[in-house]
Amino acid sequence: MPEKVTFARVEEKDSDIRLDRWFKRYYPSLRHGTLERLLRGKNIRVNGKKATSDQHLHIGDEIRIPPFQEEVSLHKAVSEKDAAFIRSLVIYQDKDVVVLNKPAGLAVQGGTKTDRHIDGMLDALTFNGERPRLVHRLDKETSGVLVLARTAKVAAFLAEAFQTKAARKVYWALVVGKPEKSFGKITAPLMKKSGRDGGEMVFVDPEGQKAQSLYQLIDSAGNKVSWLALMPLTGRTHQLRVHCQSMGTPILGDKKYGKNETLDGLESFSKFMHLHARALQIPLPTGKILKITAQMPIHMKNSFDFFGFSDKDNKEPFEAFEKK
Repeated sequence: MPEKVTFARVEEKDSDIRLDRWFKRYYPSLRHGTLERLLRGKNIRVNGKKATSDQHLHIGDEIRIPPFQEEVSLHKAVSEKDAAFIRSLVIYQDKDVVVLNKPAGLAVQGGTKTDRHIDGMLDALTFNGERPRLVHRLDKETSGVLVLARTAKVAAFLAEAFQTKAARKVYWALVVGKPEKSFGKITAPLMKKSGRDGGEMVFVDPEGQKAQSLYQLIDSAGNKVSWLALMPLTGRTHQLRVHCQSMGTPILGDKKYGKNETLDGLESFSKFMHLHARALQIPLPTGKILKITAQMPIHMKNSFDFFGFSDKDNKEPFEAFEKK
């Protein structure tokens, strides 16, 4: 935690997020109540001016960060049931990282009406007296590979890897319909706006942030449902979901960006979103390149079986994209 006043510049990847979410991202142990107290006392400022927790940040904004103590009592005690549960999700661990296969429907962090989440269970994975740290996120309804850093030093290293594109991610998705081309790059800038329900949604907008994704058609059930491999080249909020929607092939079960009228007999498959973080390749501080894959959740396995898709092949998950 800062021992003296420091200043940070907002980068492109953090543009348009709220100030409280910026602090949650970079200072996860800072409680919201403490953040509000620091804001009321004008200890935290943006561009030298009084700031509020809900104000949106822009590229180049300067954030004044005062000294504060790390709050080790931030999280409630983890129940035995939840401790056993979070440990059951571990698919890899070493002295630097822990990797989970996050289930669909479980949030990574807490929020309004969200009391049970991954972040709230991480005390159960404490190693050498240190609680694991989140270094990236998955949407609540997205399953798959989630990496945790075991020390602050490793967290900084991995955060840099994600920011500089040294980390490469492949997702599997079932989408409604079939893309016109079997492989392509989606280039569609994204912007957050108010949605139909009053909450925030992400839309394709020429004035939005640069966003690019690669996709590969792996298999299809006629023109009804397709299995895509997706690789985000940028890291925008809901990027893959909106990019799939922009191609006219929304992700099956995506209630936020999918269109019910396109389901046409697929309603029984739309209870859960069919987007899975299948594989991650990322460098570690030791110089090792970690390549990890995560098994699909049961609802996607069942859908694969129904549509006749097989995930039994042993192809390198990044191979198709390496050649493009």
